[in-house]
Amino acid sequence: MGFVLWILAAVSYVVGVVVLVAIVRRLLGVRVSFLRSAVAAVVALLIARPLLDSLVDEPVAASDPSGAATTEVLLYLALLTVFAFVVAMVLLVIAEVLVPDGSVPGPLDLWRSWRARLSRSGRYVEILQIATRHGLARFLRGRRHLALGTGAERRELARALRRALEDGGVTFVKLGQQLSTRHDLLPAEFIAELAQLQDGAAPIPWEQVRDQIRRETGRDPEELFADVDPTPLASASIAQVHAARLRTGERVVVKVQRPEIAHDVDRDLDIVCRLAATLDARTDWGPALGVRELAAGFAAALREELDFRIERDNMLGVAAGLADGNGGHIRVPIPVAPLSGSQVLVMERLDGVPLGAAQQVLARFDEQERRRIADTLLQTVVDQLLQTGIFHVDLHPGNVLVGADGSLGMLDLGSVGRLGAKTRRAMGQFLAAIGTGDSMAATDALLELVERPEDVDERGLEQALGVLILRFTAGGGVDGAAAFTSLFGLINDFRLGVPPEVAAVFRAMATLEGTLRAIDPGYDLVTEAKAMGRKRMTAMLGPTQLKETMEQELGALLPILRRLPHRVDRIADAVEHGRLSANVRLFADARDRRIVTNLVHRTLLTVLAATAGMMSVVLFTIKGGPMVTADASLYTVLGTTLFLVSVVLVLRVLIIVLRREEP
Repeated sequence: MGFVLWILAAVSYVVGVVVLVAIVRRLLGVRVSFLRSAVAAVVALLIARPLLDSLVDEPVAASDPSGAATTEVLLYLALLTVFAFVVAMVLLVIAEVLVPDGSVPGPLDLWRSWRARLSRSGRYVEILQIATRHGLARFLRGRRHLALGTGAERRELARALRRALEDGGVTFVKLGQQLSTRHDLLPAEFIAELAQLQDGAAPIPWEQVRDQIRRETGRDPEELFADVDPTPLASASIAQVHAARLRTGERVVVKVQRPEIAHDVDRDLDIVCRLAATLDARTDWGPALGVRELAAGFAAALREELDFRIERDNMLGVAAGLADGNGGHIRVPIPVAPLSGSQVLVMERLDGVPLGAAQQVLARFDEQERRRIADTLLQTVVDQLLQTGIFHVDLHPGNVLVGADGSLGMLDLGSVGRLGAKTRRAMGQFLAAIGTGDSMAATDALLELVERPEDVDERGLEQALGVLILRFTAGGGVDGAAAFTSLFGLINDFRLGVPPEVAAVFRAMATLEGTLRAIDPGYDLVTEAKAMGRKRMTAMLGPTQLKETMEQELGALLPILRRLPHRVDRIADAVEHGRLSANVRLFADARDRRIVTNLVHRTLLTVLAATAGMMSVVLFTIKGGPMVTADASLYTVLGTTLFLVSVVLVLRVLIIVLRREEP
């Protein structure tokens, strides 16, 4: 029997806590976590009675024909209940002041975060060990080293850095690939060494490749292909490629993702994003360069590359755009969709050598032919940016094949950019303005490309952009990477936000410069882009293009012109008969109405709390009156009630102010 009573008592206590939590959360009027509310409710139930007994005497139940003792007990129980609510609310307000809700994760999130933190800590130790093994630890102390003045010393350090990045895994290899195109950031020795990361990753054994194909397709490679070469054609950071031949005789390549890299990439990208957040918060240059956004974009692009189905669709889209306009000089492989999946991609095999290892092939061409090949590649990329709208974002030398006849092939389309019609039009206008040196038109086009703030200094922007155009288009050899860096600096100086798709364009052009110079070492990207912009402006002013432009503009204006006479007639009739009026709707925006409603709500709560508090003080000072119990009058009961109402309202206002949430 005692056990049953204990169970009933426990159930009743739990029910009481749940009811108390529900009422307290309703009275506060804001979202408070159930766990925090439950803890406050339990503590309130435990301390409410001792606290109340220290303020008033607990009534003693006794038989009384008048019922005074029963009334006193009921009043005490009601006061104890309300007191428990008030104590719970006070505890929640104090907790909100000390530890805001949401700042401390829940038990499950805390356990997951600790597991992730332990994993990151192990990875930090591993990275430090890799750096130490390759002799890079001395460069992690933050001091400037003056012992790298010679080319041999820089080459040795670059070689150690490349090996460390290879040992670091996929994410760091991709980071090295990005750095290999940044001539404005690294010396030539580092660029040359990091360029080997394009296709120099250590190959994985054929048995692992075989198992990966079987897991993805459900069939052995021998069943899918007439023959497969176990020796890889290339081994990159994310996947390696094997030559094969279909049952129908077509020559293909099989791109197989490295096993178990998704977890490693997620862990390393988490470290990269955390490091970017730290730099953004603790440095002056971090926010200016947008390191947090850059890290997020790098993470999103790398995760996209892990899904080969996206690359399959990208190849089809780019191939459709290249079908016209390049005369067959640039191709992309066509995927074999039935044999492709998220981790295995089967595609047409293109003849050629990767540009990073094509010195012997390029040596067969004279300077003029090299210039023609580079012009073809640049023109194709510009056409992708301005016409088709889908372009290769990461066109580094390892992603370009050079054929014996000078034809080019684009590989690794796991990451592409897409531009809408409006952005393509603004990009074309910007390039055309650069070609003609028109700083005003270039400023207007740039403001169409970026996220424009409300208080932009257009005159200052036009002057700064004009100086930049003169600086980098005045003739002579121009470093394209430096030009893009200066343009980004100008955008940051004027607080212009760069949308992700526009940032992808700048990244693609900065990467393209290294590729163009691998074809023709003397190629000037800025000068050639200026010439293309001038040609584009001339083409826009041609009879055919002008006719098409006028037709498009008239097509857009025609519906407006049709309605214009009717609207003018209605306005004239209203003026003639004195019915013309202007109607301005105050608070038409829902956000304005919400702000005013919240202000009125909080003000009303504050006034009611103050009024109830003052009325309770007045009632406490009144002597006499009808007696509810032997010691408490009706005025005392009403004063206590109003005082508790005042406390509840004050606590509600405080929690709303502290949480900065809508009431």
